[in-house]
Amino acid sequence: MIVDTTTYKELTRPMYVLEEWRLRRNLEIIKGVADSAGIEIILAFKAYALWKTFPIFKEYIQSTTASSLAEARLAYDKFGEKAHTFSPAYTDYEIDEIARCSSCLTFNSLSQYSRLHDRVREVNPEISLGLRVNPEYSEIETDIYNPCAPGTRFGVSADALPETLPLDIEGFHCHCHCENGSDVFVRTLAHIEEKFSGWFSQIKWINFGGGHLMTRKDYDIPLLVRTLKNFRARYPWLKVIMEPGSAFGWQTGPLVAQVVDVVEDHGIKTAILNVSFSCHMPDCLEMPYHPAVRGAETIEEECPDYSVPFTYRLGANSCLSGDFMSAWRFDHELQVGENIIFEDMNHYTTVKTTMFNGISHPALAMVHNGTNELEILREYTPEDYFSRMD
Repeated sequence: MIVDTTTYKELTRPMYVLEEWRLRRNLEIIKGVADSAGIEIILAFKAYALWKTFPIFKEYIQSTTASSLAEARLAYDKFGEKAHTFSPAYTDYEIDEIARCSSCLTFNSLSQYSRLHDRVREVNPEISLGLRVNPEYSEIETDIYNPCAPGTRFGVSADALPETLPLDIEGFHCHCHCENGSDVFVRTLAHIEEKFSGWFSQIKWINFGGGHLMTRKDYDIPLLVRTLKNFRARYPWLKVIMEPGSAFGWQTGPLVAQVVDVVEDHGIKTAILNVSFSCHMPDCLEMPYHPAVRGAETIEEECPDYSVPFTYRLGANSCLSGDFMSAWRFDHELQVGENIIFEDMNHYTTVKTTMFNGISHPALAMVHNGTNELEILREYTPEDYFSRMD
């Protein structure tokens, strides 16, 4: 099917659409940063795991990062390379298979390291082991995404580290960003060095985690590259790794939905769609953030004026009362069957969707370069819902 990517008028069912040229643009930017700074940038599955696009990724990057057995298997089985793996806690019944699927494995605590490191090395003698460290500094404003907030369950603080690291600890992993700019990384790096540089002579690699949104238009890439080059000049023996997720999927395509009905109560019009914020766009409710809708003005006032023509809430077709968002202002009266296009819906969406209420799941599709041909990568049926409980 050839589609008009402006309106997607050819679509009559909900669908996540990945536009290949946008993905390749992001990959080229990321590869350019890695090459210029002399570091390795790898894909974090927690933000993007559409494995049918991995052949494209492998033209630009060589590795991925996992945080569970399923993600480690995804790296090994589908990407074709062992993963850089981190988990808050590895379980006895999964650790052996995780170790087999991992090239690097990071422990979240010294107690997990003490209990499991011999077993991990027995399963995979070539694996490189690391510790997650907590620099106790982050500029993430939304607490649910802040891994350095007081009481965090992530990482070892500097005052808890032994003066001499265990001999088989080869790296540090620290993650303190969420869709941040390079200016934030500069400030964060100062804290990381202040807290942990005393141990740098004992390790071989450092992973600065994810949240580096280097494909955003206003991201200062030259500042990032200079900062990384200067860091490597100070510690030339350290291999530097970054593992963004959102940066790969950023602005690569929309979620296309359709209006199923329009209802009104107390002067508030709600366009009911065949998608769900709770099921298909969970970050909109969790973070929260107000998604852009193509062709509509976003109204972020606490009490929108619904008397203004063509002002609507957008509501889901689930039975969760709070499964709606407000408000958007269109330039026309919404009609049953017309498309509502939610922009930028390929990162932290498909990896977090649920089948709550058995709502029809959006299909996954990719628009290919040059031809605008839409390839359906995956469609879902009620059997997929049944199989969750088999």
